[in-house]
Amino acid sequence: MVSKDAFIAANRFGLGPLPLELSVIDKNPRAWLKRQIVVEQKTPPLLQNLPSVAEIMRIYVRNRQQGNRGQGNRQGNRQGGNRQGGNRQGENRGSGMSFRQQQGRDYRNSIYARTLNVLQSSQPFAERMVSFWSNHFTVSNASRKIIGPIAVAYETDTIRPHIFGNFEDMLRAAIHHPTMLLYLGNHISMGPNSSGVLNPRGGGRGRARVRGLNENLAREIMELHTLGVNGGYTQKDVTEFAKVITGWSFGGRGGGPEGPHGFRFKRWYHEPGPKTVLGHVFDGGGEDEGIDALKMMAHHPATAKFIATKLVRHFVSDKPPASAIAKIERVFNESKGNLAKVSEALIDLEEAWKSPFSKTKQPYELVLSTYRALDIGEPNKNDILKSLGELHQFPFKASSPAGWSDLSEDWLTPESLMRRIEWTRALAAKLPRSVKAEELFADTIGSVASKQTTFWVKAAPSSEEAIALILASPEFQRR
Repeated sequence: MVSKDAFIAANRFGLGPLPLELSVIDKNPRAWLKRQIVVEQKTPPLLQNLPSVAEIMRIYVRNRQQGNRGQGNRQGNRQGGNRQGGNRQGENRGSGMSFRQQQGRDYRNSIYARTLNVLQSSQPFAERMVSFWSNHFTVSNASRKIIGPIAVAYETDTIRPHIFGNFEDMLRAAIHHPTMLLYLGNHISMGPNSSGVLNPRGGGRGRARVRGLNENLAREIMELHTLGVNGGYTQKDVTEFAKVITGWSFGGRGGGPEGPHGFRFKRWYHEPGPKTVLGHVFDGGGEDEGIDALKMMAHHPATAKFIATKLVRHFVSDKPPASAIAKIERVFNESKGNLAKVSEALIDLEEAWKSPFSKTKQPYELVLSTYRALDIGEPNKNDILKSLGELHQFPFKASSPAGWSDLSEDWLTPESLMRRIEWTRALAAKLPRSVKAEELFADTIGSVASKQTTFWVKAAPSSEEAIALILASPEFQRR
């Protein structure tokens, strides 16, 4: 019988064990996790051939141009200028699919490839960190503000390379990315005294439309990405910071990419003059103002506190212990945001190893851990995507920039519990006979199962019902 610590390592820090993996982990659970902390993260093979950001953005911009020409300037500006993907008449005539159909297909394929990568991964702690930080820097296609398949490309470009690197680098990469800029509307944010406003015909080679200042990205950087809602900033700081990052956009209709992944600084959108944020004056002009402001926020004491609290909540308890938060906060500050050292400190938290059931698996985690445990080969794409939809956690569909909740109470409502039970029953009913209940029990919850759970699994009248009971058990549903 393997130890409780092996269960915690595989489920709390990982995404569920593969068959027979618990016995390997049990030799030294903490060392098994720490071996996965590799600074130089390579793009997994399953994600290497997905559409790139540059490719997706070229199609996006071309579609908007075609839509505007087809509808006329007035209607095109109204329908294509502010709606993701332009109007519905912009078609990819070569394939016979509309832009939205093509993007929908690529989106589903990208989500499937992303999910398969996690199901097959031998580095589940690293994959959990990708998921955690991707949720921290959420982009969402829930209201079709962004282009579907670009979300996976965004995660691959900006999150994965930095999970064990430096927080400042991850922050800068995420905020520079066209996906984030498009999602929160910063690509059209213009300073009130920018040349594009004061001289719209001259600004940007005559292409600028007069637009207002958009504070969405500035607010979310402060509230959700760095300082936290109680981080000591004011509404004036938000407004001033929004001015600092005016001009942060991506390649426009006539211009190609000028920076990583298509980032483009549009000087004619940028607000000139000094801006004061959190007592710091930014007056260097251009893109560097924003870079300096992000650096200041990345190393702000409030950011260390906020990040430490989120990490402890995710890895320890819905009510994170102050002692654990203080340990992670100290490492974050002393290492200047070195996420490899922060990750090691998380593994070393004694509070994380006390109870194997203090956290609830989110639906996506439940699907991943189930298929990892079953080991039935490559699952059908439609089955996977249908499962994520039925359990109400389709990747990159969070309802707000805050991302998916990390609290059990938000995932354990009577309705959601019923969905989970129905899903496990339906899955168990169509599994091949090669899946044995007794082996599944030993490979997953055997070392931590209560006497009651053990009794009901052994007393089940069929293997199908025993498997359903295992997957629906409190021990399997929690981590």
